[in-house]
Amino acid sequence: MSEAKHFDAVVIGAGAAGLFCAGVAGQRGLKVLLLDHSEKVGEKIRISGGGRANFTNRDLDVRAPQRHFIGENPNFCRSALSRYAPQQFIELVQKHGIAFHEKHKGQLFCDGSSQQIVDMLLAECAAGGVERWQPCRIGQIVFSAKNADGASVGSYRIESSRGPIETPKIVVATGGLSIPQIGASDFGYRIAEQFGLRMVAPRPALVPLTFGGEAWAPYAELAGLALPVRIETGARKEKMAFLEDLLFTHRGLSGPAVLQISSYWKPGAPLTLDFAPGVDVAAAFAEAKLRSRKRIANELAALVPSRLADAWVGQDGALQRPINEAADRALAALAERIARWQIVPSGTEGYKKAEVTAGGVDTRDLSSQTMESKQPGLYFIGEVVDVTGWLGGYNFQWAWASAHACANAL
Repeated sequence: MSEAKHFDAVVIGAGAAGLFCAGVAGQRGLKVLLLDHSEKVGEKIRISGGGRANFTNRDLDVRAPQRHFIGENPNFCRSALSRYAPQQFIELVQKHGIAFHEKHKGQLFCDGSSQQIVDMLLAECAAGGVERWQPCRIGQIVFSAKNADGASVGSYRIESSRGPIETPKIVVATGGLSIPQIGASDFGYRIAEQFGLRMVAPRPALVPLTFGGEAWAPYAELAGLALPVRIETGARKEKMAFLEDLLFTHRGLSGPAVLQISSYWKPGAPLTLDFAPGVDVAAAFAEAKLRSRKRIANELAALVPSRLADAWVGQDGALQRPINEAADRALAALAERIARWQIVPSGTEGYKKAEVTAGGVDTRDLSSQTMESKQPGLYFIGEVVDVTGWLGGYNFQWAWASAHACANAL
């Protein structure tokens, strides 16, 4: 058996959470090893925000952060998020001289490239003397409990493609299953199960929704059309709604509105869309009928994009006429359709198009203060945990906050 290298802590996964945790822990004086099965680090950061990395959201309410997160227990994230706020990460970005801007709704992006955030995290790791092994495959992980002066001390032995490692602390920061083409895997879930931790079934989140063949045919020609909508799903206490931009695609619906609602949508449930939020369409039609001889599609095009108006009106012969000649009932039905279009998705585009994975390691088996699991010395941070944020920088903020809580606990 070859001699194992010893580290105070080993962080598995060189994404957002893993890089940040390793850097903070290293700067606090620990001997840290960061390893990843891929040659590249921070790939999700690099491709996020259209290559400009939406690295946090300044609208996050640290008093009630669970408002922007889902999971079996959204309150779990409160402790870490309130102890490491967006402003603290913003200060780090400023310290590294990275210029950024707010797009809308508190979303912060780099002025330049997302690679600047990756480089910043690597610089923080270097400042903490973090050792990096990449690419490095991990084989077996074995835990042995030793007795030191009556106190139980645990140690892990990790078999890796670069030789064996010994450490008392392992941090699992391997992300979720989304975007497999950049190396996503279920490794973190397998470690959790190996040590008897509970799991919440993973599923794609922040993902485009698809609609079955024939039913979608009339709308496929709208591919590329984008417009602001109000979108909702769920009933009573479960109801969730967003005001965001919608994008029609050949296969279904996407854009921020759909990515947001997808985290709350349950298979078989309808979505309700209002294509003219804040407008009383029925009243607008009634007023137009008194003064206008324009075709209905032309009047509707004053309220929604003309391509959408043509598609909606084109499906009904009773609407192919000037508005002053239209039956009140036909106009009322059209107004209702614009304000409350109901459609049931057939599914999602899956992990290959999902921005994040919902579900993961059950928070009941983790400490919200330290991220340590009920298995001593084994920690889970970032996306591998059952905490999923809204679109707009919230998932990165969870990565930074959970990593920071963990690094301080190490």
